[in-house]
Amino acid sequence: MKRSTPDRFLKSKGLPQKVCAACGRPFAWRRKWARDWEAVRYCSDRCRRQGRMRPGGHGATA
Repeated sequence: MKRSTPDRFLKSKGLPQKVCAACGRPFAWRRKWARDWEAVRYCSDRCRRQGRMRPGGHGATA
């Protein structure tokens, strides 16, 4: 019998999650963030470069 969900996705269920400050999407803990998980605010380099979004829509605030 074949599983519908790959095993690699099942492993991340118990990991802590945060919400990205730029895009608002949830993201899970990664091993590379282990030392500074408390300081992590963005889900990706793209969101980090973009910064916080305006409450009404697109673009970064200064």
